[in-house]
Amino acid sequence: MSGHHHHHDHGHGHGHHHHHGDPADHGRAFAIAITLNAIFVAVEFGYGFLANSTALMADAGHNLSDVLGLMLAWGAAILAKRQPSRRYTYGLRSSSMLAALFNGMLLMVACGAIAWEAVLQLIDPVPVHGPTVSVVAGIGILVNGISAWLFMKGSKDDLNIRGAYLHLAADAAISLGVLISGLAVMFTGWIRLDPLVSLGIVVMIVAGTWSLLKESLRMMMAAVPDNVDSRNVEQFLRARPGVTDVHDLHIWSMSTTETALTAHLVMPGGYPGDVAMDDIARGLREEFSIHHSTLQTELGTTEHACCLGGDGQGNEQERGQAHGHDAHDHDHDHDHKHDHGHHGHAHPH
Repeated sequence: MSGHHHHHDHGHGHGHHHHHGDPADHGRAFAIAITLNAIFVAVEFGYGFLANSTALMADAGHNLSDVLGLMLAWGAAILAKRQPSRRYTYGLRSSSMLAALFNGMLLMVACGAIAWEAVLQLIDPVPVHGPTVSVVAGIGILVNGISAWLFMKGSKDDLNIRGAYLHLAADAAISLGVLISGLAVMFTGWIRLDPLVSLGIVVMIVAGTWSLLKESLRMMMAAVPDNVDSRNVEQFLRARPGVTDVHDLHIWSMSTTETALTAHLVMPGGYPGDVAMDDIARGLREEFSIHHSTLQTELGTTEHACCLGGDGQGNEQERGQAHGHDAHDHDHDHDHKHDHGHHGHAHPH
């Protein structure tokens, strides 16, 4: 539409094809992994108790957290498929981000418990039955290795699935460490090696979990996803025919596999038509994997001030244009009351 900047038009990319990574399609993998690991937890903890192996019991505790984490990830994957409603206009997609964050936190808590038990064992070592530890750990390598393999493909594109994969892959490596310590205790009799392996387990888990925790926390804070360069997105929008300025550019994660965008495009020539707007939405989807875009056109005949940026934003647009980014943090029209939830229409497809 043209003639007045109050007439906003939204380029929603009608005919969006949302690529969710469909974590719920991993339902069979989740069911198999949860069943195998639940059985193994019971066996491992029982034999670890009988063999006086803190490494084995610690690994069982960590495997239990894996079972809980897998159940959480599976539940979130199912919830993420729920259709949008009047209250949850984006559906329940963000549950996958919560699951990834909680999985990271769960792993860190498990690390603290393992480290504490290992320190106590170092101070007051208890004889370990090496053969039992080695056999159970060998089974663990098989169980966790198979489970991790089930999620290997999906872990590349979905942080929620990656959380499950990291849990299981780390467990396979950890079980290998426990196996080695069991064999070493058999041949050397050095019982303090068992808790030392437990501490090594903690280091491995923390190292593997940190990136998961950091990325999921960023998602929950509505940060621009790591795989999206906001500078390039803004340059892409500025290069569209008829666009003279871009402001109020916001990019965030709707789920662990989907990205959303809202932006105001200043187009003095007026609304270019649905075909042009759909082309922009298609470009955002194909070039930047931005699945849901809401684009508002303005004539640029009035001044704007961003309700998020506060004062001192007047010169940031020029700086943003010079640097190719951050121009989205200003030029928001208070009179329009553009809380982006209003323009972020959900597409039930």
